[in-house]
Amino acid sequence: MEQDRSIPQFLIAAPSSNSGKTTLTLGLIKALSNMGLKVQAFKCGPDYIDPILHRRASGQHSINIDMFMASAEHAKGLYARYTTNADAAVVEGVMGLFDGAYKMKGSGAEVAIMLDIPVVLVVDAKAMAYSAAALIYGFKNFCKDINLAGVIFNRVKTSSHYSFLVDACTDAGVEALGYLPPQENIEIPSRHLGLSIDTQVDIAAICGRIAESLEKTVNLARLVELTSKPAPAAFAERALSVSESKERIRIAVAKDEAFNFTYQENLEALKALGELSFFSPIHDKRLPKCDLLYLAGGYPELHLERLSQNQEMLSTIRAYCEAGGRTLAECGGMMYLGQSITDQESKVLPMVGFLPLTTSMAVPKLHLGYRQIEIKGLTIKGHEFHYSNCSAANEAIVTNCKILNAKGAQVDSKIYRRNSTIASYIHFYWAENPGFLNNLFAF
Repeated sequence: MEQDRSIPQFLIAAPSSNSGKTTLTLGLIKALSNMGLKVQAFKCGPDYIDPILHRRASGQHSINIDMFMASAEHAKGLYARYTTNADAAVVEGVMGLFDGAYKMKGSGAEVAIMLDIPVVLVVDAKAMAYSAAALIYGFKNFCKDINLAGVIFNRVKTSSHYSFLVDACTDAGVEALGYLPPQENIEIPSRHLGLSIDTQVDIAAICGRIAESLEKTVNLARLVELTSKPAPAAFAERALSVSESKERIRIAVAKDEAFNFTYQENLEALKALGELSFFSPIHDKRLPKCDLLYLAGGYPELHLERLSQNQEMLSTIRAYCEAGGRTLAECGGMMYLGQSITDQESKVLPMVGFLPLTTSMAVPKLHLGYRQIEIKGLTIKGHEFHYSNCSAANEAIVTNCKILNAKGAQVDSKIYRRNSTIASYIHFYWAENPGFLNNLFAF
């Protein structure tokens, strides 16, 4: 029977960030693909950048599984649906294995337990030998619900160094699966929000080099053997709340180098509401005809000159918003709709000029965390992650709402509204309830 089909499926975790999770994830996706397997990748948490990198390694959309912004039912449904036609499933964790929005809530550990998949631990062993035994033993035994299938060590230069780590694994009761040596040609450049997704960086080639290295020093056949288990059976997700209107609306989605932070499942939910067309605020001259404009986040601060110089696009978007066109703008999209953006050298670049606000990168400050928005009986969840600062006119700020963090404490995040445009630094997740957009504009 189909549900008895076994495939390798595992979560890649680490003791902390910057241990090499993403590097190993990309390399393993490519190495498994080289074995003839169709690999489906997933990312724990609200991250946008890692799924983009996953796609360049696998050729498939990578799907976010977030336990704060969505229900376990929704997450299980996504995992089952996207592994239906896959030969392997690789889930990249977030931060350290047990790091969540609150204790383990939303952590890689919670996702591994919920999906009932084994964990492969990535340990940065550059400055470590037999002491790894204590660390691995702790991760194996801290939570008995975790199945720690094996360990892959990062930044191990020699086989003699690795032999100490094998001894550590043996005494900790976990299998050593191999190691990745340090190599300059497998490093992905970083930006201020994470790893670079610049199209000029050949991510596919980097993934190929990581895979080639792993094929020499990691026991991939043993990894497949240890992590193979029955693929999830079809899972009945909760029915989505979609607009009762039978009219198919036209939805324009900004997508280019500056605007590309979109959850794939959000886009799938938009398809339930209407016909999607993608356009570039950098390269195109006019906004497509639409009934809903979605300006997602991204890296507008890296493309300010070109965005500001495209006067035709700026004026068509401003005219659309001035005429009452429905618009949702998140983070970078919100910045773009403002009067101007100030870059890190304090140069002011004019933008669309519709929202009465300005943003600046001149004095960067990190704003980070989950958000829950409560407004007139409507609850929306999302995530905020930016370094820019915003100054807005009071009349643009929505005041009849409460915005909380993951622990339920009120935060000073804002939602802005003018005409039928709603904007915020918050990236919303509506895939579980696409009808929320109708409610949002109606509040």
